[in-house]
Amino acid sequence: MLSIHAYKRQEPLQWSSGLILLGAVALSLGASALLLKLHGKPALGGISILFSGAFGSLWAIEDCLIKAIPIFLCSLGVAIAFRLQIWNIGAEGQFALGAIGATWAALSFPEMAWYGLLPLMAVAAFLLGGLWGLIPALLKLHMRANEIIVTLMMNYIAILLLDYLVYGRWKDPLSFGFPMTPEFSPAAIVGKIGTTNLNWGLVVCLVTALMIWVFFRYTRLGFEFQAAGENVRASRYAGLPYRRLVCLAMLLSGAFAGWAGFLEASATINRLQPSIMVGYGYTAIVVAWLARLNPLTIGLASFLLAALRVGVENLQLDLQVPAAFGGIMEGMILLTVLAGGFFMEYGLRLRRSP
Repeated sequence: MLSIHAYKRQEPLQWSSGLILLGAVALSLGASALLLKLHGKPALGGISILFSGAFGSLWAIEDCLIKAIPIFLCSLGVAIAFRLQIWNIGAEGQFALGAIGATWAALSFPEMAWYGLLPLMAVAAFLLGGLWGLIPALLKLHMRANEIIVTLMMNYIAILLLDYLVYGRWKDPLSFGFPMTPEFSPAAIVGKIGTTNLNWGLVVCLVTALMIWVFFRYTRLGFEFQAAGENVRASRYAGLPYRRLVCLAMLLSGAFAGWAGFLEASATINRLQPSIMVGYGYTAIVVAWLARLNPLTIGLASFLLAALRVGVENLQLDLQVPAAFGGIMEGMILLTVLAGGFFMEYGLRLRRSP
């Protein structure tokens, strides 16, 4: 009788990571086409509408890049924590705190010049997002709290705090009852690049990705991050400052998500309102695993997931599919990538049972 047994490879199949990504996307698209067919919609026509909505025009590509900016920064922060095997599920809440910090600066100093106000907004977002990420790290180290549960629960606190502010203290008296802050002054708005709809946050993403890549590849602290992430017990035995690394990882993780909130509030919406919370922090988890936690690959994965969001919006308008369809596709992509990751580390062989 034949049976299938898994064995651990001596070396992971590094060359296959790109194929796994393409295979994950292909499988999720195939499953999505099947769901469309079961829903009574044209399967191939629906996938065609999804692609044309995301890549069919210059405006659509610009929209993908705009949505990729907050996804990228949240994913970069999540990847830093994941490298240390700290499971930060709280990028959504850290994003909200970053938007709150930037809004506080914009509303408190509306007369300040842009060269003073924009850096102040960035610093406020960085600090608030970073501190919101640091709290679970301290609870983990000093009280052995599970960071997955703590970061997830803190998301709800952050979102409700945002709602409290826009429905109350910061509500625009001229908004006809809608929950939103007054529009930011021109000095508090991150500008566009040339005549395009893209904002300067795209440049921030490129520079940040390069800096993080250099940090992990060429600095001693970056090496300590990777060593501690490979084996926590061995890193402690070797004398690496594990507790300090955990705090720094969660601080940076929350800070980058905070920057994403700052750019979304300033460059995209020009004010703070509840609609800013569209799940970028949760999408960041999918992107980080798609990119295998590589800072440079995260850019491509962020663009693909942003394109998926734009394409699904087009699909909703044309075929009237439910809004949850995009979330279903993201989940299928993550599951197929995780399954593919298994085959990078393990192989299968047939064995004849006696």
